Amino acid sequence: MTANDFIETKAPQLAYYGKAFLENQLDYKEIQLYMWDVLEEWQCISGKLLADQPSDTEKVFWHLLYCFDHWSGWAIKGNQYLRQQIHDCCDYINIGGNMPQSCIGIRP
Repeated sequence: MTANDFIETKAPQLAYYGKAFLENQLDYKEIQLYMWDVLEEWQCISGKLLADQPSDTEKVFWHLLYCFDHWSGWAIKGNQYLRQQIHDCCDYINIGGNMPQSCIGIRP
């Protein structure tokens, strides 16, 4: 599995979870469980992927995952800037377009 394969599989799932959370259809704990599953899977394959350059989608994916790790659910819901950033990242993963501003995602 390449990094691109991994991201193509995981990014749409994270975007779906992110949108569902913003629309009060998913509990924040579900995103946290998903985040730890992703990191565990990444750890298993990451040693083989260091030579690959991350795509813009991958950068947005890691940034979005970081946001859910760094900010609490109530902070994201209560802060319009964070809500918009999560929304923009999810939209970028789902439909493309211009990469969201202030989006700095790096591999763990």
